[in-house]
Amino acid sequence: MKTSLIISTYNREDALELVLKSVIALDDYPDEVIIADDGSGPATKELITKYQQSFPIPLLHCHQEDEGFRLARIRNKATALSSGECIIFIDGDMILHPSFITDHKRHAQIGRYIQGSRVLIDKNTTLKALQTGIFSFSPFSSGITNRFNALHFPMLSTAVSEFMSKKQNHHGVRGCNMSFMKSDLIKVNAFNEAFIGWGREDSECIIRMLNSGIERFNLRLGGIAYHLWHNEQKQSALLELNDKELSDAIKERRIYCTQGLNNHDFSHHSSL
Repeated sequence: MKTSLIISTYNREDALELVLKSVIALDDYPDEVIIADDGSGPATKELITKYQQSFPIPLLHCHQEDEGFRLARIRNKATALSSGECIIFIDGDMILHPSFITDHKRHAQIGRYIQGSRVLIDKNTTLKALQTGIFSFSPFSSGITNRFNALHFPMLSTAVSEFMSKKQNHHGVRGCNMSFMKSDLIKVNAFNEAFIGWGREDSECIIRMLNSGIERFNLRLGGIAYHLWHNEQKQSALLELNDKELSDAIKERRIYCTQGLNNHDFSHHSSL
């Protein structure tokens, strides 16, 4: 199964560099990595260019102009650029467990969206990793919380994940670690670009997935990613509009959005 890893970022080169290092350390590589860059400055481009020289797999830079928080749009643009059948999305501050790609691929199938989890790293541990460029995290590391999410047991992962997936809803959706089959993204038109400013674009996409019969699979004991500390995202002035858009999607049982992946030319990359 051909896999594309899409990493969203915005002006946080120190964290992105650690993420790229964790990709290099993976047991199984995706077929390509695409940096979904929501308007970062030149330093991000310079970092990506540096890593492109020696990266073990294709490393692509998908950039859009900085016109505020437009995560939905840059994810769609990166998806259009991708060539994978399975699309894995992470944020640019998520350090990947060596088996991260293997775990997502093991459970990927058409008609299923995978919701991964995250392990939170505290401020001091994050700053130390950023300063030294060295990271090594496990369930026993100091400076991490929710240690259950750091446990890696492939033999038990399927049973536990199926149990944790009995409730099919959009609650607890976290866009920092999730994967889809590209055909399912096309089916619902991927992310709704009406969402501008922080908040709710992930949940609204999953509402449409669920309404389309695409099941949620809560991956546990696998697909582990460690979330570097950062200042809390300030709530956007547009959050009220985003909340209404989400509420309307629920009430109307939407299965498709009008402003989505269809805004981008992806036909020449489609693996369908």
